[in-house]
Amino acid sequence: MNKNIARFFPFVSWWPLRGETLRADLIAGITVALVLIPQSMAYAQLAGLPAYYGLYAAFLPGMIAALWGSSAQLATGPVAVVSLLTASALAPLAATGSEQFIALAVLLALMVGVMQLTLGVFKLGVVVSFLSHPVIVGFTNAAAIIIGLSQINKLFGISMGRSEHFLQDVWGALQLIGETHLPTLLMGLAAFIIMVGMKRFTPKLPSVLVAVALTTLVSWGIGFEHNSTGRVDQIMDTEVKNLANEFSQVEIKILELSGKLGSKSAEFKQLQADHEGGSQHLAALNYEIELLRLELKDLEGENRKGARSLRKFIFEQIPASASKPARLYLTGQVPRGEKSDGYRWRIKKVSKGELTLVGGGEVVGSIPSGLPQLAVPSVRWSDLGMLFSSALVISLVAFMEAISIAKAMAAKTKQRIDPNQELLGQGLANVIGSLSHAFPVSGSFSRSAVNLNANAKTGMSSVFASVIVLLTILFLTPLLYHLPQAVLAAVIIMAVIGLINFRAIKHAWLVHKHDGIAAGVTFVATLAFAPHLDSGILLGAAVAILLFLYRSMKPRVARLGRHSDGTLRDVNVYPDMLTSEQVIPVRFDGQLYFANVAYFEDAVLEAVTAKPNAHYVLVVCNGINNLDASGEEVIKALFERLRENDITLVFSGLKKQVLDVLHRTGLFDKIGQERIFPNEDMALAAICEWLGEAGKDDPLNPANKPDRQGA
Repeated sequence: MNKNIARFFPFVSWWPLRGETLRADLIAGITVALVLIPQSMAYAQLAGLPAYYGLYAAFLPGMIAALWGSSAQLATGPVAVVSLLTASALAPLAATGSEQFIALAVLLALMVGVMQLTLGVFKLGVVVSFLSHPVIVGFTNAAAIIIGLSQINKLFGISMGRSEHFLQDVWGALQLIGETHLPTLLMGLAAFIIMVGMKRFTPKLPSVLVAVALTTLVSWGIGFEHNSTGRVDQIMDTEVKNLANEFSQVEIKILELSGKLGSKSAEFKQLQADHEGGSQHLAALNYEIELLRLELKDLEGENRKGARSLRKFIFEQIPASASKPARLYLTGQVPRGEKSDGYRWRIKKVSKGELTLVGGGEVVGSIPSGLPQLAVPSVRWSDLGMLFSSALVISLVAFMEAISIAKAMAAKTKQRIDPNQELLGQGLANVIGSLSHAFPVSGSFSRSAVNLNANAKTGMSSVFASVIVLLTILFLTPLLYHLPQAVLAAVIIMAVIGLINFRAIKHAWLVHKHDGIAAGVTFVATLAFAPHLDSGILLGAAVAILLFLYRSMKPRVARLGRHSDGTLRDVNVYPDMLTSEQVIPVRFDGQLYFANVAYFEDAVLEAVTAKPNAHYVLVVCNGINNLDASGEEVIKALFERLRENDITLVFSGLKKQVLDVLHRTGLFDKIGQERIFPNEDMALAAICEWLGEAGKDDPLNPANKPDRQGA
């Protein structure tokens, strides 16, 4: 009974908790929470969501993953790579930070969780092997660079568009470096200095929390944020004014279409529920709904482009006077004799002809008090189709990140890690998290290391950390209003610097050139395809699989001879070895399956051609681990073809799984028990005996081994 309970509720193994263990977990939980709170807000920004959504993702998921996972120290929550993958998946589908974007992020978390749960329930954790280590290395390096570059605009206080070409967006932002908002840059640099300095001189203190707290106080004290409002007709540049008017008009159309779509959808559902309106009427109504959705999607795409264009413009404002309203001029175009207010303004939002202007540094801003309302994410088939490939990539990458961290810690704690149980824990964390408006989460290396170093004994440390996040959401969110966005950018950059490791790519190349190629292709493709990171990692995985298949298509085939130490070795490596004119020993190093059977057959026939007087071919099968139908058919055809040419095919070292295939197909009986031997020496001894007098002096005869002659 206890085993059954532990199977479904693995956290019962923690009990009973001793006072010493509970104290250690409490201290570890508090320590992790001090890092988790600012990091989670930064990663929410990286995912394209308002910062406070990071707190939602840090609350329930971390607790659930600890309760149902198998690692006692793994800290689950928002992480850099998964947050970036979330942003890259959703950016083409909705405006960053919009209600639709948030809804899709929550739905993505649900899909990721369901996929991970499915893999865990069916014990398919091995599926992550399709993302090989070199592919992950290449992807992680590229993702770390992309993450760092994506924070340039927040660090320098400049605008950066979001398009289908990330590197082009970065280049556009770099061209605006001259427009840097110095207070924003100084805030970011101050955060860097605090974190780097504390990491070096006071490593035990929470440097991230200290940097966030100090810069937030300074931001509040100096009035770092400076916002204003205006109207579109105050823009003096005709081209920009027209662009803003078009944006505003399209936004009104979007609101009208959304309302129309909502009423039509409600009418359709009501007719379905009441079984009214013939199928023809329902089909016509459904067709109208689909047309409205397509039109709405086009308009939303048009407005996303408009918003990106408007954010690029920088204005100087002439304050209102008794005779004239306030006016907005592009930087450098203020008429002589007029004096601006000294700020540089950007358009943050346009709505119904009204402008929201940003003239100072950007801060986190207002955070809704209290917990988010628990709700099942809205699901539409069209959204599921669009997000499927991204959800699959995120579920695999997130789990691989989590399990690799868990295994690394288990090596130190001697704890047993169950990959399938960890899949269940991570899956439940994402599913439950989606109910509380969380975006996809995974195991965090930095916070797990903090948890381990703080001597966490059980998953209760993560439960305590989640409780502290809960208290922050309920009571402390007003304190975070003045937290500068530049500081969150600095936190993200500091976190991902450690992910950049080009030595790992070089090491993969040294291990095997194909591994190096897979890592390099993934790295380049991820950068090139950004912001569509899933395309980069999928291409890298495909290249790795194709290179593996290529290697397996041409495994090593060694023609063997007798070495001076008496062993059989490859004559191409050791050309001075003794060989026989009557016996051809060949060793095949690889499974024999459809992709390489032709290569195997050609290698044997080539060896026979090189020794025209040979009467026996010995296939040393120690390296053949598997045999499929194609392999079995080739062995049969080769056996018959050689027999017709008065050459006998002999086998040694056949493994059980290969022998089972031969027995099931009847090929074992056709070849004959007398031609199948446990090892090569027994096979060669029998062959030399069959050769009679000629076999006694044959160099391959085990009786003539140099060690038996005293050599």
